[in-house]
Amino acid sequence: MLYAITPASMLILNLILNWELFTTYGFFIRKHSDRTHDKQNLVNVLYNRFLLSACLYIVVDMTWGLLYEHKEVSAFFPYIYYLTVFYFMFMLLTMLTWTQYMVAYLDKSGWRTNLLIHLVWALFITGVVCLILNRSYHFMFSYNDKHEYIGEVGRNISFLLQIAFYAVITTYMMYVAHNSTGRQKTRYKAVAGTSMVLGIFLTFQIIYALFPFYALGLLIGVCLIHSFVQTSEKKEKEVYNHIASAMAEDYDAIFYIDIESCEYQSFSKSKEYMDIESIETGKDFFTDALKSIDECVYSEDIEYAKSFYNKETMLKNLEGRHSFSFKYRILINNEPRYFLFTMMQDRNGKYLIFYEKDIEDELNAEKVQKENQKQTITFGQIAESLASVYDVIYYVNIADSSYICYQTNAIYGQLEVNRSGDDFFGESLINIPKIIHKQDCERVSTFIKKENMISAMKKHKDCSINYRMIVSGKDQYTRMTVRKSSDGTHFIIGVENIDNEIQKEKQRIKELKLEKELARRDELTGIKNKTAYIELETSMQGNIDNGVDYLNFAIVVCDMNNLKHINDTQGHSAGDECIQASARLLCNIFVHSPVFRVGGDEFVVFLHGNDYSARNELMDKLRSQVQENKKKHSRIILAVGMAEYDSENDSFVSEVFERADKEMYEDKKKLKSRG
Repeated sequence: MLYAITPASMLILNLILNWELFTTYGFFIRKHSDRTHDKQNLVNVLYNRFLLSACLYIVVDMTWGLLYEHKEVSAFFPYIYYLTVFYFMFMLLTMLTWTQYMVAYLDKSGWRTNLLIHLVWALFITGVVCLILNRSYHFMFSYNDKHEYIGEVGRNISFLLQIAFYAVITTYMMYVAHNSTGRQKTRYKAVAGTSMVLGIFLTFQIIYALFPFYALGLLIGVCLIHSFVQTSEKKEKEVYNHIASAMAEDYDAIFYIDIESCEYQSFSKSKEYMDIESIETGKDFFTDALKSIDECVYSEDIEYAKSFYNKETMLKNLEGRHSFSFKYRILINNEPRYFLFTMMQDRNGKYLIFYEKDIEDELNAEKVQKENQKQTITFGQIAESLASVYDVIYYVNIADSSYICYQTNAIYGQLEVNRSGDDFFGESLINIPKIIHKQDCERVSTFIKKENMISAMKKHKDCSINYRMIVSGKDQYTRMTVRKSSDGTHFIIGVENIDNEIQKEKQRIKELKLEKELARRDELTGIKNKTAYIELETSMQGNIDNGVDYLNFAIVVCDMNNLKHINDTQGHSAGDECIQASARLLCNIFVHSPVFRVGGDEFVVFLHGNDYSARNELMDKLRSQVQENKKKHSRIILAVGMAEYDSENDSFVSEVFERADKEMYEDKKKLKSRG
C-alpha cells in the first residue's frame, strides 16, 4: 500500500497543476490560418501527450504496487506480469513524448533535432520489441516461483540507454540555453533541468527497483515546467496584450497578411473581437479587398482605391520605406468619410501589416472620444510584428517605475526579456551621460523625467524625441517614442535606430542644396529673391496658424527712387549698378537679417533677433544715409517703411507687409516733396 500511495499522490498533483492545459488544448492538433498559432498549438498538444503518458505510467506503477503486495495470490500474477510490460512501455513512451515536446518547443530544424527524434524512436521501438519477446525469452524481467520480481540484464541496459539519452538532451538544452537571453534562457534551463531529473531518478530506479523513483522524477519535472515555463509564458502573454493593444488603439481595423499565401487575419475595435481568440480570417486579402471596394467605397474614389490592392504594387510602394500610407473615402451610413490606410512589412519580410483608420474627424479638427473602448488583441504575431519597428521596448510601471526591457530575438523571431529593474527613470538618468551624445544629454534627460512624460501623455497619445547615441565611438541617430498602455498603468517606450533614415535625408538635402540655393538667389544682386521671400512668408504664416506667436519680427519694405529715369537717361547698366548698390546698403545696415529683392526696384528686409531689438536705431541709420545720399546728389535714394508683427491683432504676415508698404509710400511722397 505504501508503494501505491506515492504514485497516487503524484497523479492527483499532476492533474491539479495541469487540468487547465488538458481542457484547453487536448491531445490533437487544431489547425489555424496563422502559422504561429499552429506552432504554439503543436507545442501545447505535444506537452499534453507527455503529461498523459506520465499519468498512464503513474497509474500502472500505482496498480502494480497494489497487486505486488498480494503477489502470493495466483489469480493476480498474470495481471502483475502485464502491468510490468506496460510499466516499461509507458516509461519508454514518456521519453518519446518528452523528446517530441522538447524539439517542438525549441522550434529549431537541423541535423541535431532530426538525430534526437530518430534516436528516441529507435530506443522506443527497440524497447517495445524486447518487451514483446520477453514472454519467450526473459531479457527484460522475470518472476520466480514465489512471484517475486527479478530485473534482468535487458532492463539495466534499457535503463542505461535511457539515462544516456537524457544526458544527451540535457547537454543539448543547456547549450541552447547558454546561447539564449532573458526569460527564454530560464525556460530552456527548466527544460534541461527536467531532462536531467528524469535521468537521475531513472538511475535511482535501477538501484532501488521496488520504490517509484521514476514516478517521483516525472512529478518534479512537471513541476519545473509548470513553474518556469507555463506560468512564465502566461504572464508574458498578458504583457504582450498590453503592448499590442496600446500600439493598435489608434486603428479601426488591422489586417495581418501572409505575403506568400495572401491569407490574412483581421482585428476590429468592435466588442465581438474583445476576446483574444475571436479573430476573422480569410484566404486572399487582395481579392476580398477588391470585392469590398465596389460595395463600400465612395464612387469618386473607387478606381483610385483599387490601384493599391495588388501584392506587387504594395511591395513596390514599400521599397526603401518603413511604411506607406494613402487615403480615400468610405461610405458610412451612406455618408463618405475619409479613412487612412497604412501598410508596413514585418522585420522578417514574411507578413504585411495593414492598418485602417477613420480620420474624418481629425481632418475636420474634431476630437473623437474613444476612452471607453478598449481592445484586447491576440499577443502573438501582431505584438511582435508591430514591436519589430523597435530595437528595444521598455514596459514601465507608472506607479512604481519598475520595468521590463524587451529585445527582438532575431533567431526565434519573437520578443524576449533582456532585463528588468526597479527604477527605470533613475537608472536612465544615470546611464544617459554614458551613452548619449553630450550635446543631447540635457534634452533627453528632460524628456525622460517621469513627471514630464505623465504631463505629455495628458495632451498627446504619444510623444517622441530624436537624439544621438554613442555606439562604438560613433554617433548613431536614435528615436525614442512613448505611449501609454490601453489601461493607463504602464508606459510603453520604444527605441529605434534611425541612423540610415537621417543619413539618407542629409544626403538628399546636400544634393538639393545647391539647386535650391540658386533658385532662391537674385542673379543680379546675389541676395535672396522673391521665391525665397514667399517661402519665408509661408513658414511664418504656418507658425502663426499653429499658435507659435513667441517669435517677434518686423518687415521693412524699400523702394528705389528714379530707377526708370536712370534707365532711360543713363542706360540699364547704370540702373543695374544702382540696384546692386542699394542691395549692398541694406545688407550693410541690416547685418543679421535676410534681405530680399522682390521686384525690379523693390526690396524687403525681415527683421528678427538682434536686428529686431535694434530696429528703430537701424531704421534711423538707413534714413540718415538716404538723406546724406540725397544731399550728395547720389543716385541711391530709398523710400522705406517698417511694420511690426502684433500677435493680438495680426492673423496674416501679409497684414504686416501691407502696413510696411503703406509707410514706404508715405516716405516716398515725403522724399519727392522735398525735392
